[in-house]
Amino acid sequence: MVKLASARETRIYGPITSRTRSEYINAAVYVFATVLLLAGSAAQLSTERKSGLFVLLLGFFIVFIVNLHDLVAHLAGIDFRVVVMRLDLQFALVEFAVPVVCALGSFLQFLAILFLLIQAGKGYGYKNIQNPAMGMLIAGPALWLLGSIHNSCQIYESSGAQVQVLQQSVILPFSMTSLLFLIASIINSREQIGYDHYGYQLLGETWVWIWIFGSLILFIGALANVFKVFKMQQRQDDGWLRLEKLRGGAQERLLQGREASRPLI
Repeated sequence: MVKLASARETRIYGPITSRTRSEYINAAVYVFATVLLLAGSAAQLSTERKSGLFVLLLGFFIVFIVNLHDLVAHLAGIDFRVVVMRLDLQFALVEFAVPVVCALGSFLQFLAILFLLIQAGKGYGYKNIQNPAMGMLIAGPALWLLGSIHNSCQIYESSGAQVQVLQQSVILPFSMTSLLFLIASIINSREQIGYDHYGYQLLGETWVWIWIFGSLILFIGALANVFKVFKMQQRQDDGWLRLEKLRGGAQERLLQGREASRPLI
């Protein structure tokens, strides 16, 4: 999951009241998803490992939905006119690509956990879905890491220091979690060589502990995101929010086109 403190002056979609409410709901749902990921990972140390996989499954599904919300919010700023992204490289690489890549990463991890659940329920006869599941457990965090790298590519010239601190407090935990999840999955796939495991048995102790630590960092980042959303909304309402206007970008050109099409009288 990635949360963007976009460099745009505002995230334009719907009336101000409903937009603010949607941002707060989105932030709260993100926190809930990270709690599920933490609880599901910790459950792998108990006797209820299968139940823990269900919790992880729900957590990744919610993260997927949250990323779709971010994608819709960004596209609404340009009236869903994808073609104008060719005029704005940062919009294409960050505000469009990041939610798409992170949503795909969440979906792959959702499928990986689903395959492990199916194998755990159906037994060793479903061994043919084992390798795809292990592969997606690596590919999902890799896409998250790619998204976090894209997210750090936002360029600012005039945004306030507090805005940048708020953004980094969200980006850094997500980047660390993505890297930890990727390392854990790679190590786990190597550790499973030579063993005849299936289902949740494929998730070794090293994988579990690293994922618990990574999920805890992601939870801290989600709490930071709630604070960021609150401060961004507060400062925007008070007129004190200092964000770069990104002259010549897709959103500005779209607004200029609207102004030109209005009648003088």
